[in-house]
Amino acid sequence: MYTELVERKQKLAVIGLGYVGLPIALEFARKIEVIGFDIKPDRIDLMNRKIDPSNELESTDFDNCNIYFTAKPEELKEATFFIVAVPTPIDEHKLPDLRPLLSATATVGAVLKKGDYVVYESTVYPGCTEEDCIPILEKKSGLKYIKDFKVGFSPERINPGDKNHTLTKIMKVTSGCDEQSSEEIAKVYELVITAGVHRASSIKVAEAAKIIENTQRDINIAFMNELSMIFSKMGINTYEVLEAAGTKWNFLKFYPGLVGGHCIGVDPYYLTYKSAKYGHHAQIINAGRSINDSMGQYIAREIVQKLIALGKELKNTRVLVMGITFKENVSDIRNSKVVDVIMELKQFGLHVDVIDPHAAPEEVMEEYGIDMSETVNPRYDAIVAAVSHDEYLNKDEKYFRGIVHEPALMADLKGIYRDKIKHLVYWSL
Repeated sequence: MYTELVERKQKLAVIGLGYVGLPIALEFARKIEVIGFDIKPDRIDLMNRKIDPSNELESTDFDNCNIYFTAKPEELKEATFFIVAVPTPIDEHKLPDLRPLLSATATVGAVLKKGDYVVYESTVYPGCTEEDCIPILEKKSGLKYIKDFKVGFSPERINPGDKNHTLTKIMKVTSGCDEQSSEEIAKVYELVITAGVHRASSIKVAEAAKIIENTQRDINIAFMNELSMIFSKMGINTYEVLEAAGTKWNFLKFYPGLVGGHCIGVDPYYLTYKSAKYGHHAQIINAGRSINDSMGQYIAREIVQKLIALGKELKNTRVLVMGITFKENVSDIRNSKVVDVIMELKQFGLHVDVIDPHAAPEEVMEEYGIDMSETVNPRYDAIVAAVSHDEYLNKDEKYFRGIVHEPALMADLKGIYRDKIKHLVYWSL
């Protein structure tokens, strides 16, 4: 398979061209022939015009790429190596929603041929590839797993908004269903991953490795959030505590904050779901999720209490929230926990304006029913610095004092203005 791809006798297809799939497709397209497939024709139209719908890549990233974009499933028949990189969200009950993954699997199964390879990158619980996906591939294709086609798992490790830890610079974990496929899949990824490839012993090991990467971060952030609640009652600044503790060489540097997005705030639920199937209640993971999911409400209530202490009448209080994306310097608003803060503040009757240089107002309205402000409209009683976009880092207290009605509160959720605020009432996690 590797040789035929390199010699351009066969083609590789990427199914799902979001923030994970598109960068992978373009990197491979610099080395071999690639078909990029997405179910949304409007996204295909954008990519044909060298526009990344996720706003992560530049138009120049499409240059010198041998790639054909399509929304027609039948055109996938030309490929022999398939990479599935579709979202794996949770539903309203916080249970795994495998519909996008299983739909993509059915699409691949319908065009699968003898000798083909299918590699999954979507984050799932251990066992999902073999228990949920492979039966669909067999049913749709009429072929037999391992005998007729090979399957592997290579978890995505793309970090949206990170221009340093890019796809090729992050070591890739790969796996296959047998010794031959394991080696072939690793060699294919070595075409584009300069940081190297780690060959996992099995598909389940590779699946588990990915799910615990994000679960580990979730638990550590939850610990920081709980510390923040404790230290707030003690009148201690959490960031100062972490700065002091961080002078020890083996102290893990995590920070409190809102945990949203489509990875850290989602993936642990896949692991707790699967562990429950084996009769185990994942106490630490569930406790961490509970803390992180409640942070929006906690923050909003702390803000309200401090505004009341300043003598503000809540019905006449105006708050400016700076940032609504799920993390800094990205346009993605999916599962943004800043929304929890906004909604809770509105529940208390506060008037809330929301600004963000990266978020698309129409997407925010469609997703959350929030009408973003195009400009800052003074005078505010509180400012909530929710996301540390680069555009916010150099703002000083003089700027903030010019748009508030003092006494006013600065709620600095990311700690970016620590030691810079002297006249406003300052609070951070």
